[in-house]
Amino acid sequence: MRVAHYIKVQLLELDRRLLVPLFSAHPRLASLYYFLVSTKFGREHRAVLRGRRRYYESLKDPSNSSFLLRRNIHRLEKGLIMRPRRSVFAVDYIKETVDQYAICMASNAAHEAELQWAHDVLTDYFSSVISDATVDLAREVFNRCVETAVEYGSRVPYQSEARQALSVDFEAFYDLCRRRRSVRWYDGRPVPRALLEQAIEAAVQAPSACNRQPFRFSIFDNPEDAAKVGAITDGTAGFSQNFPCLVVVVGDLSAYPFERDRHLIYVDASLASMQFMLALETLGLSSCPINWPDIELMERRMSEILGLAHHERPIMLISVGYSDLTGGIPFSQKKMNHDMVRWESL
Repeated sequence: MRVAHYIKVQLLELDRRLLVPLFSAHPRLASLYYFLVSTKFGREHRAVLRGRRRYYESLKDPSNSSFLLRRNIHRLEKGLIMRPRRSVFAVDYIKETVDQYAICMASNAAHEAELQWAHDVLTDYFSSVISDATVDLAREVFNRCVETAVEYGSRVPYQSEARQALSVDFEAFYDLCRRRRSVRWYDGRPVPRALLEQAIEAAVQAPSACNRQPFRFSIFDNPEDAAKVGAITDGTAGFSQNFPCLVVVVGDLSAYPFERDRHLIYVDASLASMQFMLALETLGLSSCPINWPDIELMERRMSEILGLAHHERPIMLISVGYSDLTGGIPFSQKKMNHDMVRWESL
């Protein structure tokens, strides 16, 4: 054991002193390092490729949601609110959009609310642009679809003044942010699913790149299951046994056809998770976000438990419950503004 430990230490030292400085000097050398020396990115490489494969498959066989349709409809929305609005826009993707809309219309699994949104935005778009060969061709396809569609008409871009007035001021919101802390000790009461559903409703209002929302919340509200799943990661040692409820936030890489977007599952899921935790706090529930390191053994165990496809990745875990009022909470001094902000100018 001592010999093995000594060899491991020497190899790590060689890696730190020689290999990392050498292979980090050039992008191609960096790729070579992760081909010859380390396989740490192997799972991510496969997940991204499997995601791309599933994305292309979903174009012809969408499930209850179409990532392509969601992305393109949101792109149309941004074009409709542009100042000044162009007389013709989206020429490079409008035919693709209505073709996907037609496929979704014909799918029994299509999501009704998503189709309503797409219908309303496309209707607004075609009433706003002038005649163009490509646009007119797409308009014909759309018109054939709406012959069998229900008339909607309310899910379109709107002016900022139409937003509901706030009933909470900054001080109240700041109090909420300060109150929310990572609570690790719970009193054992079961967490009502109705409250979790309310918090999810708030979470899905979070911004998402082109409104694709490439994530889901897998919830274990049986304490035995929550404790078992929570113990998979090292970050819960000593307190996972008291979880009454655990949420695994899962990202879906099949939302994207290109590698450049692979990080969006982490960005979008994190934005939604923060709103989820703030919402829980208003409902009398406490929570603790739990880091999910990219460790192969943990990934495999979580994938097996959740039945994840290769293009799905755990983002983080969140324990949820009623706080044990005698349980301790770390003070966790936050950085000051002057440490976090740098005012820039060109």
